[in-house]
Amino acid sequence: MALTPLLKIAHYCDRLLETSTFVDSDRALNGLQVENSGRPLRRIAAAVDATLATVKLAAAAGANLLVVHHGLFWNKTQPWVGKQYEIIRTLMDNDLAVYSSHLPLDAHRLLGNNAQLGAALRFKQPRPFFENAGRKIGLEFRTRLSREELRQRLDEKLGREPIVAPGGPAVCRRIGIVTGAAGDKLAQAAKEGVDTLITGEGPHWSFALAEELGINVFYGGHYATETFGVKALAAHLSRKFRVPWLFIEYPTGL
Repeated sequence: MALTPLLKIAHYCDRLLETSTFVDSDRALNGLQVENSGRPLRRIAAAVDATLATVKLAAAAGANLLVVHHGLFWNKTQPWVGKQYEIIRTLMDNDLAVYSSHLPLDAHRLLGNNAQLGAALRFKQPRPFFENAGRKIGLEFRTRLSREELRQRLDEKLGREPIVAPGGPAVCRRIGIVTGAAGDKLAQAAKEGVDTLITGEGPHWSFALAEELGINVFYGGHYATETFGVKALAAHLSRKFRVPWLFIEYPTGL
């Protein structure tokens, strides 16, 4: 039996992102989370988070596939009542499918959040960095860049002022990028040899730990550092499958 257009794209994404090779959070479900009727795709929407707000915005934009980094399933979501029911009802009423990719999209060497942010910051020659469940999910860049210049570049590319814990050298030479929430893993980053870590968010105590470890930490915001991957993936799918796409901007400020 021939695959529907949606399943063709979902299977392609699974292969492209090597989804089956990742050990993710026990609660994260990578891949196709909600199917649609199988009709031809008319528009792909991309968003960082699958929430009622982004689902409604995707439906209003005429999309019938929503590609996200943070999907619908992170904990036990039954029963489907209240807002949970409203999400699924909106998806069904608008024939809107959901494809989610968490760690696989972080780690992809071309389309991933880390790779895309590194490219936006004009870094070159990425190296695998930051082991998680037996594989490297981040990237390291060797360069020579002042801490202030890095702060300015992040401000420009993220659209927000990063929070800086200046525990390391004034000139950054080994910069690691792990988007999202790697701030509680500073010891691991320092052990792997970087003098500067760029991530999204971290706990209060990480400021003092950065000083103890002699490492700079730049917190650019969980949301802001993870807009890059879904945009790159949706643009790639748009080119390959000749379907228009758009990004659903719904920042959390966190």
